[in-house]
Amino acid sequence: MSKTEKNRTTVDIYGQHYVIMGTESSSHIRLVAALVDDKMREINSKNPALDVSKLAVLTAVNAVNDYIKLKDQLERLQAELQKEKD
Repeated sequence: MSKTEKNRTTVDIYGQHYVIMGTESSSHIRLVAALVDDKMREINSKNPALDVSKLAVLTAVNAVNDYIKLKDQLERLQAELQKEKD
């Protein structure tokens, strides 16, 4: 499959079916969906009174927080690597 071809994958996230289209492989899309589902269930187990909208927003906030931390760590490691090269 070329990088410009769109791939349709049906996934289940928190009991809802979604069709996700993207250039990534179906296995990658299913992995992402499974991680989102796992995080929603984890947050729900600690906050069972949350409605689905608030649960989704908290899941997104957690995901972006993790992304920012990893991005910062990558930038620090790249800077260290560049210092080693110089």
